[in-house]
Amino acid sequence: MQFESQPGVPLKVTSLEDSRQGIEVVAVSHSKTEEAEPRRIERATVFVPDGKVKHFLKRFESYSKPARKKKGERRHEDMIDPISTLRLATLRCLWTDTSETYPEENETIWWEVWLRRQDGNELERLMEFAAAQEIVVAARRLMFDDRIVTLVRSTPAQLAASIDVLNDVAEVRKAKETATVFVDMGPEDQGEWALELRERISPPSADAPAVCILDTGVTSGHPLLEASLDSADCHTCEPAWGTHDHHGHGTEMAGLALFGDLVPVLASAERVVLRHRLESVKILPPDGQPENPPDLYGAVTAEAASRAEIQAPERRRTFSMSIAATDERDRGQPTSWSAAIDALAAGRSFDPSTQGLNYLDDGDNPAQRLFVLCAGNIDQTALSVDHLDRSDIDPIHDPGQAWNALTVGAMTEKSVISDPAWASWQPVARPGELSPWSTTGVTFAEAWPIKPDVVFEGGNVVMNPMGGVDFPCTDLSLLTTNFKPSEKFFVSSWATSAATAQAARLAALISADYPSYWPETLRALVVHSAEWSSQMQTHLRGASGKRARAKLVQRYGFGVPNAERALRSANDALTLVAQSRIRPFIKGKMGELHFFDLPWPRDVLAELGASPVRLRITLSYFIEPNPGRRGWKHRHRYASHGLRFEVKGPTESPEEFRKRLNKQALEEDEAKPSKGGDSSEWYLGAQARNRGSLHSDFLSCNAADLAERGVIAVYPVSGWWKDQPKRDRSERGARYALVVSIETPGVETDIWTPVAAQVGIPISIKT
Repeated sequence: MQFESQPGVPLKVTSLEDSRQGIEVVAVSHSKTEEAEPRRIERATVFVPDGKVKHFLKRFESYSKPARKKKGERRHEDMIDPISTLRLATLRCLWTDTSETYPEENETIWWEVWLRRQDGNELERLMEFAAAQEIVVAARRLMFDDRIVTLVRSTPAQLAASIDVLNDVAEVRKAKETATVFVDMGPEDQGEWALELRERISPPSADAPAVCILDTGVTSGHPLLEASLDSADCHTCEPAWGTHDHHGHGTEMAGLALFGDLVPVLASAERVVLRHRLESVKILPPDGQPENPPDLYGAVTAEAASRAEIQAPERRRTFSMSIAATDERDRGQPTSWSAAIDALAAGRSFDPSTQGLNYLDDGDNPAQRLFVLCAGNIDQTALSVDHLDRSDIDPIHDPGQAWNALTVGAMTEKSVISDPAWASWQPVARPGELSPWSTTGVTFAEAWPIKPDVVFEGGNVVMNPMGGVDFPCTDLSLLTTNFKPSEKFFVSSWATSAATAQAARLAALISADYPSYWPETLRALVVHSAEWSSQMQTHLRGASGKRARAKLVQRYGFGVPNAERALRSANDALTLVAQSRIRPFIKGKMGELHFFDLPWPRDVLAELGASPVRLRITLSYFIEPNPGRRGWKHRHRYASHGLRFEVKGPTESPEEFRKRLNKQALEEDEAKPSKGGDSSEWYLGAQARNRGSLHSDFLSCNAADLAERGVIAVYPVSGWWKDQPKRDRSERGARYALVVSIETPGVETDIWTPVAAQVGIPISIKT
């Protein structure tokens, strides 16, 4: 049966189930009304065993009684009031992909079929039905605790022909296209697909922001890249190397940074409007050229950044570097390379010929830079079936520990293998889990930043029945551009390199929409848009305490970013962004506090009363690294300054809040971060989140409480600027971005419109 909601009113989905009677919600989907201001309609498909329809009939009879309701009598209004329509379910009711992708009645496609595990005979019934209908069922399947997933090739009419099979089906989706079909094509067929896509591309404008690829060079003549990468924007750190791609890695990254995974782009017929460009700087020498000395990679990175900036000084750009050291000895401690990244991000250049870091450009308005770095990969010889255990002990590789960078790990949704060459193999990682390739920050000491910041798709690897692990399986990889298009146009890609290029792409998309946003703000929005997958949440829900949660965040970062969340606010999700400058210190003493009296949807929240809501805050700023190694064992000796955020308590007056923050800023001990007044209510809490130069956390409470929390403070804590007043740059102002969002999950209410035209103004108060 399918229950459909009133427009703008969510169903009480949990009330539609009764596990004791075998009544189960198997699929939930949404659509929008065709109104000037569309409202959401929710649909829940419910499996009802034979003889159990009376469960709902009794509830409808009780609801429809004309007599006055007696005290304590249940009439099930919470279940029935939101319902507008009730119908017998069809195959289409089990479709949980986007509605426009549902096939025509006689169109043959590969379906991803999710079977309910009940009596153990689900696959047998499906195979008998398939034989009778002469439809194909793939030999491979995934087995979960309550679901079996397999692939079926048929038309909708064929698949819907058996009521027995429909009773077993929980949901159906369109099977994912994989890179294999494109990689296995001959050069001529690949060329046809590439040229067809080129015809659908609208190139970026000349003033579009760029992703600058620091790698092995990029083949600018590739037909899918040529309109977005001018030859004048291809550089090299050493003229003898040339600007061409001598290896292939750089061109792979360029394709992912421009398009993301090419599989859905090629499979689509839609026009591709590009809103960002590419740049390339070769930082790795080709074969036959001397290797870069390891201790000079900070200098090489600095030179690479300067070459791109000299060519196009006014262009907004994100630097993407999918290259890392292979050793693991740093475990979060700064190195010359990571410190160079931090200095460059903060707007500095430096002279690597002297010991330490000596700043050269000392202007009042140096250009801050966003670096997107890979977390680094598990060595291919160490890939393991127990991949989470392996990733947890393999720390993020240098320079991924840089405080000011956006560091990217890898996760994977790729778990379906259709290539017969891998018939006896299974994917290692479950869908939504950390990729077996990804390193983590789990072993970092608590003094160092939470890394990675986010994770993106990085592909999966395969295992055989004996526990052997192998790669690459093209079905479980991403598709991107090949550096020798004369031989083939496409190639598969994987691991944290691929994830990093996609993260840089999202930062460029945000920059294209919001050209006034700083690099600090782009980093904040990428992280703020991230969510943990349901698979990641199974681990997070089992974590006992904030310390355990923090360790899991050091595995998964803050989750998988989402472009729609980063770029837009929905009616039930309000996002506020502030960019400001603060003077952390004045003559060796604490300087300013900023208080934001936010344009809060107070009345709307108050009306929601006890409804659960979630507040999320992300604070992003760039520190200047200590130019000497002597202090790197203490975080407040490495960072020029630190910033913190706090939220006013629901019963706290603004004056009481100001006094509390003044005291907290003055008394914070960097070795033992003080706990804020509301630390216990936050998901991570102050001690876990106040690490590095990016702080993000969640607070869940009822709406009425949140209505009274519309004041947020940003304040400084200790750093080497405070200890060295002669070198303190506070007078110039330290930039930061503050991103605040309110979410009302499961509650259809418009919290965006009431505050859309309002502006929050920070007030500076000297301590």
